[in-house]
Amino acid sequence: MSSPLRLEEVTTANLAAALRIRVRPDQEHNVEPVAESLAEAYVHPAGVAWPRLIVDGDRTVGFLMAFLDIDWRADGTLFRSGLWRLNIDAAEQGRGYGRFAVESVAAELRRRGGKEMYVTWHAGPGGPEAFYLRLGFRKTDEVSGDQPVGVLAL
Repeated sequence: MSSPLRLEEVTTANLAAALRIRVRPDQEHNVEPVAESLAEAYVHPAGVAWPRLIVDGDRTVGFLMAFLDIDWRADGTLFRSGLWRLNIDAAEQGRGYGRFAVESVAAELRRRGGKEMYVTWHAGPGGPEAFYLRLGFRKTDEVSGDQPVGVLAL
């Protein structure tokens, strides 16, 4: 029997469910709203953003967006892939959906031939750093904007 937990493309049929996803109020400073992520996906070159809904059975429980071969330094010298956004609805947290999201992006990157997966996060109290470190990411010495950069070997 297959698991009801899956990723789905964002479509006109499920857009309203995507836009209803809200993290806890104390997490809002850590991640952009889904609407902003979808707008960013739209303005980047085709194929760079990989937005997906996290669905459990018939419930939309979260949203993720990966970045695929993004020009990391914006100068054509370094291309990376990884997790760009992760929004698990406040009512659905603590059930393994975040882990599923990270593992799903890792599987997609491996399928595409990737050897590493990158992520950035807001540092400080209440931030997601411990979550990413528990999943095997290691901090690099880099920052992107003001956010630490983590990498996971695939």
